[in-house]
Amino acid sequence: MKNKKIIIIFSLALLIILIGGYFTINFVKNKQQETMVEEYVPEEEITAEQLRQTIVSLYFPDKESNELMPEARLVDIKEIINNPTDKLVNLLIEGPKNDKCKKIIPENTKILKTYMEGDCAVIDFSSEFLNYNKEDENEKNNLINSIVNTLTELTEINSVKILINGNQCEDFNKVYTRKSTS
Repeated sequence: MKNKKIIIIFSLALLIILIGGYFTINFVKNKQQETMVEEYVPEEEITAEQLRQTIVSLYFPDKESNELMPEARLVDIKEIINNPTDKLVNLLIEGPKNDKCKKIIPENTKILKTYMEGDCAVIDFSSEFLNYNKEDENEKNNLINSIVNTLTELTEINSVKILINGNQCEDFNKVYTRKSTS
C-alpha cells in the first residue's frame, strides 16, 4: 500500500512537471515568434524630400577670430545636381545662418556665369564683387578662401578662377587652390 501511494504521488508529480513544461515551452516559443514578427515602426516617416537632401559645407569668417569656419547646410540634391557651382556660390552670397559667422561676399554681388575648365571652376562675378575692404589683406584672403574651400568640397573641382564682368581682374588674377589648414 505504501509503495502504491509513492508510485501515485511520483506519477502525479511527473505529470504536473510534464504539463507545466509543455505550457512553459509553448509560452516561450510564442513570445519569440511575436518578437521576430513584430515590425519596426519609425517615430516619423522619412519623406521623399528628406531622402533628396545632402549636407554641404560653406565657409564663412568667424566674427571674433576672423578665421574661416565651415557651416553645414542641408540642400536638396535637385537644386545642386545640374550646376552645383552656382548653387554653392549663391549660398555664400546669401551669407551664413550661424550668428557667430559673418557674410564675406560683398552686398549685391551676382554670378554672371560659371563653367569648368578641366578641374578648375571659373566664376564670373558682377563688379560688386570688388566692393570688399581693399585695405584689409585678410579680408581678401578670406573672400578667396571662402569660395575655394566651399567649391573644392566637390570632388570634380580642384581649383577656382575668378573673373569680373567676363574679364580677368588685377585683384584676382590667379588660379586659386585650397590651402591645407595644418
